[in-house]
Amino acid sequence: MRKPEWSLVQYVDRETDKARVGVEARDGVHAAPNSWPETVAALLDVWREFEGELRGLQVASLALVPGARLVAPIMYPRKVICSGANYYDHAAEMGTSEPDPDKEPFFFLKPPTTTVVGPGAEVRMPDAPDAKVDWEAELGIVIADRCRNVTVEKAFTHVAAYTNANDLSARGLFSRDGALAPPFAYDWVGHKAPDGFCPIGPGIVPSWLVPNVENLRLTLSVNGIMKQDSNTNNMIVGIARLISYASKQMTLEPGDVILTGTPAGVGMPRQEFLKAGDVMVVEIEGLGRLENRMVRV
Repeated sequence: MRKPEWSLVQYVDRETDKARVGVEARDGVHAAPNSWPETVAALLDVWREFEGELRGLQVASLALVPGARLVAPIMYPRKVICSGANYYDHAAEMGTSEPDPDKEPFFFLKPPTTTVVGPGAEVRMPDAPDAKVDWEAELGIVIADRCRNVTVEKAFTHVAAYTNANDLSARGLFSRDGALAPPFAYDWVGHKAPDGFCPIGPGIVPSWLVPNVENLRLTLSVNGIMKQDSNTNNMIVGIARLISYASKQMTLEPGDVILTGTPAGVGMPRQEFLKAGDVMVVEIEGLGRLENRMVRV
């Protein structure tokens, strides 16, 4: 799988024990210039001021950080906006009706500060005995600036970067018996919001380094066995329209992450779910490798 030329990451500073922005290239993690903000979130808040410098960045001129330990690349997005059922092959495996690409996409939210974790992080299994935790490899869009009512034609101008994501789901907690009324029969919080259920990273790759974002191979393996192997060209609603629709429902802000849906290969159709000790690896062409382990605490 092709690796990124470089990406913006966060690593733990050994002296302060705080997360700092860095630049990961193929030879390792480099320290950011002293003139940059301390974190990726702070850098995204002033993205337009630094975009020119980032486009001309000479990574080799930056000092290497030996043994850098990476954490989530954004701590934390103001919003994590998730698009549901947005791949044709996934809709087919889940037995849904034939998707209409002209209809508006479906969105839900994840709580950012408790679901977002980074590369290498352990994800705790929910306490519920029948949670049925499932994997979902996804492309994440990182927003560059505050925007509202974005047109499809202008949507890509509001993208700062892209990242890998794993939109974990507790399938067994989705349906709720004895609901007060039919609208409350589905528990999106129990299903999507457990702690650690949104690994992202290892870094964010600036948009100009991902010129073919709508034609990228996307894979997920569990314990080395390939489960998902698809392409972003299989999306029902494309990236520009996702951004446009989301911006009409809410104001988008710097560092917001929009997850774009998952392709076929999830565990639900086969009733195959994650267990403690399982290692998941998400890879998207040009975005790097995101690895996380499920644990029971």
